[in-house]
Amino acid sequence: MKKHWILWASVLCLNACGGGGGGGDAAGDGASDSGTVEDSGGSGGGGGTGGTAASWYQPGVGTTWQWQLNGSLDTRVAAAIYDIDLFDVDAAQIASLQAAGRRVICYFSAGSYEGWRPDASRFQAAELGKTLDGFADERWLDIRSANVAQIMKDRLDLAVRKGCDGVEPDNVDGWDNDSGFALDRASQLAFNRMLATESHARGLAVGLKNALGEIPDLVGDFDFAVNEQCFEFDECDALAPFVAAGKPVLGAEYLARYVSDAAARDALCADARARGFSTLILPLDLDNSFRFSCL
Repeated sequence: MKKHWILWASVLCLNACGGGGGGGDAAGDGASDSGTVEDSGGSGGGGGTGGTAASWYQPGVGTTWQWQLNGSLDTRVAAAIYDIDLFDVDAAQIASLQAAGRRVICYFSAGSYEGWRPDASRFQAAELGKTLDGFADERWLDIRSANVAQIMKDRLDLAVRKGCDGVEPDNVDGWDNDSGFALDRASQLAFNRMLATESHARGLAVGLKNALGEIPDLVGDFDFAVNEQCFEFDECDALAPFVAAGKPVLGAEYLARYVSDAAARDALCADARARGFSTLILPLDLDNSFRFSCL
């Protein structure tokens, strides 16, 4: 969840707004999305790194999804994909979701240091850059470091051990932020392609998180996109290459008016469906305190 720095006052949603009109289900009520819980894509087929037949999960355009990174995991939402935290959810919970017909994408930050993670002590002081704007407890990483790359490969190994179907590496656009390092586009593309290649080598699907300026170069390497606030910032056109390639765009919007104003929500969802996006309206904390789906 990290990459658009927003005016916090514009997105503060009162939990009392958790009800509302159409466009999906409120969290915790067990109501299903209109989308199927079966895989929209499935494994095999074209695409993926190198364009060869793939053995990893490849979701299709229009798949339903659930995104929860905080709070007690609610497994009642009928969505094909659950995107959950790699470290906070155990293998038994992942297996239970899969037994219910879900695919599980495991989130971790690939480009920032989070001091509370169990492997945080492995990062070297010289690899820690400036704090992320809006996230004072995170620092940018020097993605050129072989040590950083190894830690991320080990996180991918953890995803395999836990049984994840895919991964969502976050903060993969440090070159386009004030990171404290002299990162450039080439080094960022190399790091991101490493993440994709290493994910696929382990049989994991991998999503490109935000990083809109990198899409023309990386759409062939990644299996889906995860985006925050493209409607709020009028950036959704940049994601069209994923849909054109038959790969889903899993989107999240946080504006309060999408929660409290059914007409605004319906207009947003109509636009999202026309683009082929799988868009959710969620709390900024991604704690499932409310949820609306456009599918």
